[in-house]
Amino acid sequence: MSVTRRAAVLGSPIAHSLSPVLHRAAYTELGLDHWSYDRFEVDEAGLPGFVEGLDSTWAGLSLTMPLKRAIMPMLDGISDTAASVEAVNTVVLTEDGRRLGDNTDIPGMVAALRERGVEKVGTAAVLGAGATASSALAALAEICTGPVTVYVRSEARADEMRGWGRRLGVDVRVADWAEADEALRAPLVIATTPAGTTDALAGAVPSAPGTLFDVLYDPWPTALASRWAATGAGVVGGLDLLVHQAVLQVEQMTGLDAPLAVMRAAGETALAARTH
Repeated sequence: MSVTRRAAVLGSPIAHSLSPVLHRAAYTELGLDHWSYDRFEVDEAGLPGFVEGLDSTWAGLSLTMPLKRAIMPMLDGISDTAASVEAVNTVVLTEDGRRLGDNTDIPGMVAALRERGVEKVGTAAVLGAGATASSALAALAEICTGPVTVYVRSEARADEMRGWGRRLGVDVRVADWAEADEALRAPLVIATTPAGTTDALAGAVPSAPGTLFDVLYDPWPTALASRWAATGAGVVGGLDLLVHQAVLQVEQMTGLDAPLAVMRAAGETALAARTH
């Protein structure tokens, strides 16, 4: 009998995470009958105890908020990608007992855009300045050849985004959220804000916009994404990001090529079930 292998997603709140759906679909397709993937409600206070309790059956962890930074002191190594944004969303547990951290959100963003034909852009706009915005800047460091304008609500956030720009080698310009309508004219717009935040911008979508990458997936489509799609322009959604970053996690944890199409279909089915 094959040795059982375990993986899981940790975070708080965690009940609505789609990660188990995506990873389990991959395991089924790959014939990994002895692999399991669960979700655990773990906050920052509970994280050290959970990590110390991991045994040799564990292959890896997926991490969501608020644990992406909290996990870092507990790791034996961190990839350059994760270090660049001080956030780890993936931990691989090696056979010799090491815990290695990576960030698959950033290459996941790049892959999701590439899948929709966005390889390079001259400029871009980012709506919002939270944790996802720093990952967006890291992705733009790879595909944007010119300045990136970030639309923020406070001077503190503006300073933070300028700092990330310097660190990541991105020419960051900062604009006030009151001018966010102007963002929609950029060839690539990445919306990193919570649900409902960009709804008021839907009426300002140009008649022939560029590409929108809205990182939300539930509810979907957002008002902005719906209006954008109605023009016939490209829209990349949060499920695209979730699937692409999960593909990279599955590959790191199992050593096998992940079934992208199967994982996306499983995610779409699960999201559709939530809306009925």
